[in-house]
Formats: sequence, structure tokens, C-alpha cells
Amino acid sequence: MSDPRELIDQQVKVELSGNNVFTGKLIDLGLDLMVLFHEQRYLYIPLVHVQNLKKSNSQSNDETANLTKGPIDSHNESITLRNILDHAKGLFAEIYVTGNKSIHGYITSVMNDYFVFYSPVYKGTFVSMNHLKWLIPYHPDQVPYSLSNQSLPVNPVHIPLSRTFEEQCKRLEGNLVVFDLGDHPNKIGVLQKAGIQFMKLVNASGDEVLLGTHHLKTVYIP
Repeated sequence: MSDPRELIDQQVKVELSGNNVFTGKLIDLGLDLMVLFHEQRYLYIPLVHVQNLKKSNSQSNDETANLTKGPIDSHNESITLRNILDHAKGLFAEIYVTGNKSIHGYITSVMNDYFVFYSPVYKGTFVSMNHLKWLIPYHPDQVPYSLSNQSLPVNPVHIPLSRTFEEQCKRLEGNLVVFDLGDHPNKIGVLQKAGIQFMKLVNASGDEVLLGTHHLKTVYIP
């Protein structure tokens, strides 16, 4: 098999960065994105994080026999990460970026290399597209944590938006910020300087820490 598109409509096993493994039906495959039906949910997975893909020995069943290309309507375009993020704006979804935490909420804006994701827990979070592992849309009747629509603001982020993740971080200089959902104490502190290669942060102990810009996945103001 030389063309992975030969696996469309078949059961496959996908291994992603971080030892994440999914088995399901491959629904669609675009230039930089795949759609997988796994445990009654559609996963939109950027191909850059796919370590390997192979046909699975598990049997297909009636529940996956007549699936469409997925719940996000991209108007019959060839699917890409950007157009899926654009069409997913305002749609409740789960995203996974780092660690053992998924974030639940909805996309409000899509910029050059990052998007804004509003979560009831983390509020307005800036997410690097390069580090998004997967996006899972909710069923249209579901909202995160069973909250009412009135509990979730329509336009929650009031900080002016820049074109790139790095430029957006510059806007946050002087603020207390949390990078990568606070998966390490050195990623929580006052952002002193945002640069192309490093972010200069002062942590809770007053120590200055340099964080590699290209390894940072998310940032929000607590």
C-alpha cells in the first residue's frame, strides 16, 4: 500500500505523538488532516502528529457502515486543518494539546498559526496550531459540563488579537500567564519578554526562566 487514502472507509489503528493510540474507521484524509470515527465520536487529527497508520484487524460494525465525512461542514472542500478550524468556530468541542488534560469549549477565532479557544475552566486560551493533537466536536445537543448556553459567553476574549502566536504573547507581557495549562511550575509566572526563540518568565519563586517559544503549546491569563 503506497497511498494512505486506500484505507478510507476501513478500520485502522493510528498511533500519535505521546503514545496516544486510536482504533476506528478512517472517514476522510486531507492534505494535513484525517477524520477518524472512534467510539461514536469523530476525531479530527493533524497528520503532523501521526507516528504510524495501519489497517486494523478489528471488525467493522453496522454503526460505522454509512457514515458521512463528519459533523463539521466544510462545504465539500478538501479538508485541511485551517478550514476545519474555521468551520468549527462556535461549535462545542474537545481539544487535546498536552499532558493528560483535554480542554472543553469552543473556538472563537482562527489566526495565522494559533486559534482562540474559550473554555469554562481556562477561559480564553491561545492554542498553537502546531501542537493541536486532535479536535472532537460535541453532539449538537451537548455543551461542556451540561452548562446552559447562557453560562457561556458568545465573545469571551477581549484582548486584541495578533496574527501569530509569538506576537500574541507580546501583548501579554507584564501579565501573569500560564503556559501549557501549567504542566510545570516554571510555566506559570509573569511574562517579562516574548521573543522568537525564548519567553522570559518570572516564576512564583522570583526566578527568571527562559522557555523555548517553539515548544510552547498554549497560553492564557488566569
